[in-house]
Amino acid sequence: MREFSVIIEKDEDGYFVGTVPALRGCHTQARSLDVLMKRIKEAIELCLELQEPVSNEFIGVQKVAVNS
Repeated sequence: MREFSVIIEKDEDGYFVGTVPALRGCHTQARSLDVLMKRIKEAIELCLELQEPVSNEFIGVQKVAVNS
């Protein structure tokens, strides 16, 4: 059993978007978190058929203020 960090965001249309940083191009979206988690598991399985994960460690999220 392998574990992957998943970054989850909510877009402007209300969709949840899940991205797996350790697997290039591995992402999906859904209207609910339950469906998103099912879909991201499927996406991870498919991505693992095509590539090996990169070695990285999720540290956290940091806010940065800039003048715009």
